[in-house]
Amino acid sequence: MAEFYYKGRTEDGQPVEGVLEAASQGALLQQLKRQNVIPTSVQPAGKKRGAATINLNMSLEGLFNRKKKVSIDEQIMFCRQMYALTRSGIPLMRAINGLADATRSPRLGEVLHDVARSLTQGTTLSTAFRAHPDVFGDLFISMIRMGESTGQLDTAFKQLIDHLELEKDTRKRIASATRYPIIVVSAILVAILVINFAVIPAFAGVFAKLGADLPIPTRILIFSSEFMLSTWPYLLGLIALGGYAFYRWKQTTEGQYKWDRIILKVPILGGVYERIALGRFARPFAMMLDAGVPLLQALNVASRTTGNRYIGRGIEGMVGGIERGESLLATASASGMFNSLILQMIAVGEETGNVSDLLVDIADFYDQEVEYDLKRLAEAIEPILLLFMGAMVLVLALGVFLPMWDLGSAFGG
Repeated sequence: MAEFYYKGRTEDGQPVEGVLEAASQGALLQQLKRQNVIPTSVQPAGKKRGAATINLNMSLEGLFNRKKKVSIDEQIMFCRQMYALTRSGIPLMRAINGLADATRSPRLGEVLHDVARSLTQGTTLSTAFRAHPDVFGDLFISMIRMGESTGQLDTAFKQLIDHLELEKDTRKRIASATRYPIIVVSAILVAILVINFAVIPAFAGVFAKLGADLPIPTRILIFSSEFMLSTWPYLLGLIALGGYAFYRWKQTTEGQYKWDRIILKVPILGGVYERIALGRFARPFAMMLDAGVPLLQALNVASRTTGNRYIGRGIEGMVGGIERGESLLATASASGMFNSLILQMIAVGEETGNVSDLLVDIADFYDQEVEYDLKRLAEAIEPILLLFMGAMVLVLALGVFLPMWDLGSAFGG
């Protein structure tokens, strides 16, 4: 018996490592398979120290050369190709290897080669995908698993294409609606910096030479300019430190939960994000129910597709009620995440036995609401931005021109 050091992932995608005794490397792979562990590297235990050094070097290299993520366009193209290949009856191994060599995405090619290696070891496609949670999410894996169990893998890829294209369209609409406010706010910030670092100091020198008493708006402008000129390195460092601290806090589970809850309370934007999140829940939930995924599993997976952890956690709370034998309507009502119209549609769906169809109608309703809200978003934000810009111009005008008017009056007198 020899000792082997292994690294791999569980079926849930969690990394694991350790040392096991086995007669050979092949026997170790079989042992790991029985433990539902997907190995990513196996070597004699004596080489563990050297492996750790290599992994450290790889980690340091990865710190400076981060792998690009697989974009949603690349995921859509992959699903389209897999749909065509599986529908044509081409063997799975041949399809995966062919796409791994043909893809233009280095990251996706690397992942598909690893998937192909897992398939040669007897792993199912869904389990091989689960080893790469950064590329294939829970919904993706659940749909592939159902496609494998029902023999309709091509249908699973077709449904994933529809879902990913809707997600891409939603992202485009959000980006289009927020582009104008972002440009205006950026222009305001640049204008404030130019005024404080270039304009005000020039006028302050002129006013200082005249020696006249300055009005309050002018004093405020000069004070703010002098403050920024003298402390800008500290302000820049404070902003960078605060941004990093916020980023780290947001990466934690509780931080992301609290931030997502705050986002929903933001005027104008909060309602839009809420409807987007609920639409992202309803459509995948309906898709999985149609594919035959068990209700509890579908609910768990769909709660992680919302993009909002606060809403996702509320939906996850519905699982406990259903496990206690409560209806979907009762648990949805208790969650507090759905309005009365949606609850009525769920009630009708349960009575008629067409919950999935009604969920699709709910998703369509939310999509229409989001489209309308995004069209009005620029119109709603524009008056606020104009008011802020007007106030900034007024303060600047009063601060600069009031002393000039006072001096003109004095010379005229």
